[in-house]
Amino acid sequence: MSSKHAFPAIHNAMWPGLVGKGPDSEPPIDLDTMLDLTAAAEVDGVRFDGVDLFLCAPHVEIDSSDRELEGLTERIAARRLRVGSLVAPVWPPTGGGSAMGSESERGRFLDQVTKACRIGRKLRDLKIRHTGIIRIDSATNPGEWARDPEGNTRRIAQTFRDACSIAEGFGERLAAEGEICWGGMHSWRHMQQLLELVDRPETLGFQADMAHTMLFTLGYNAPEGRLLPEDFDWSDRERLAQAYRMVARALRPWTTDFHVAQNDGTVKGSGSHDKTGRHCLPLDPNGKLDIVRDAGAWMRDDSGQLTRKFAHICWDGCMFPNPIMTDPKTWQDVLTVMIQVRDAHGWD
Repeated sequence: MSSKHAFPAIHNAMWPGLVGKGPDSEPPIDLDTMLDLTAAAEVDGVRFDGVDLFLCAPHVEIDSSDRELEGLTERIAARRLRVGSLVAPVWPPTGGGSAMGSESERGRFLDQVTKACRIGRKLRDLKIRHTGIIRIDSATNPGEWARDPEGNTRRIAQTFRDACSIAEGFGERLAAEGEICWGGMHSWRHMQQLLELVDRPETLGFQADMAHTMLFTLGYNAPEGRLLPEDFDWSDRERLAQAYRMVARALRPWTTDFHVAQNDGTVKGSGSHDKTGRHCLPLDPNGKLDIVRDAGAWMRDDSGQLTRKFAHICWDGCMFPNPIMTDPKTWQDVLTVMIQVRDAHGWD
């Protein structure tokens, strides 16, 4: 396989080494191991171009000093990789707070955004980061949000507007990841409404993850947004593609960051991740998406023209067992699919 195009760049997410790991599960996979696995993957001379980072210990401490960030830059550059999008740790367990919460909770949320934007700017200054956004979400669950949908959506929107002002001061942009576990962002309709209410399209965009956005069609946590019936026949691939394109059509104008992913149509989760999507490997026979075709719903407009809205695309696959995560074949398979997506929807 040879890559037909140079753009968008192909990145790998580092947070699967942390998400779902910990005292009640498997040990986290350290950042250097994740970087090594990413750097070692190669398909006919094509490698990952970079990584997207989670700004949370033990990977990247949100209060990292400039010297620590310089060391991080050296570690990544030594592996011939660069940095793209950054995930701000806005959730209460990581030092943040609910975007619709009290003033102190909202203050903690905004403090984490400020720290993430500082790191983003520093990494740009160090010439290791040239593309990407700062990722945020509402840091609350659909159940809490449902106690006062209108009022809570207004509070989230105000917090996001405040976050936009912070980001603009650092020359950064934000993107909100729609996922069924985040209150006010747990359906495609609620996500669209929130983005319109914030109304800062130059600063706040949408981060589309293929696995999470597919679940929007099924109405998990938001039955009013269901596009496919409960007894949907998964063999009807064209009907799934039509529903998926409907979601993309509503959110594509806002999309500034894109995750390639696969989903088997089931959900899992607990705590802050209430019924979140189940990523699966790109070659999993239970995967419901046609990854290359369905990536086009986000990377091309309704007339089939490339949007060129993001300079890199990133693979996201969370909550795989450590033996799978540390198997080099996993990243060969991921890279192969990412090249196929770029071949189909890329440019020079």
